[in-house]
Amino acid sequence: MTSEEIKTNVEKALDEIRPFLQSDGGDISLISIDNDSSVKVKLEGNCIGCSVNQMTLKSGVEMTIKKYVPQIEEVINVS
Repeated sequence: MTSEEIKTNVEKALDEIRPFLQSDGGDISLISIDNDSSVKVKLEGNCIGCSVNQMTLKSGVEMTIKKYVPQIEEVINVS
């Protein structure tokens, strides 16, 4: 998978999870993809102060991104 295909597929994954975040008043933005294996995102809105945002990041966001791009090793939230 090329870097451009990875980016496209990561965006598709974020588009899939975004409605769930928005229903709780939050959102997510793609910041960067490093070495085609590490994705940096920024949780926004109500997701910032949410007590379960790390669970959302790992169980929701990371799992969905890995479904589209299996070679992604980690998803990191940057504040």
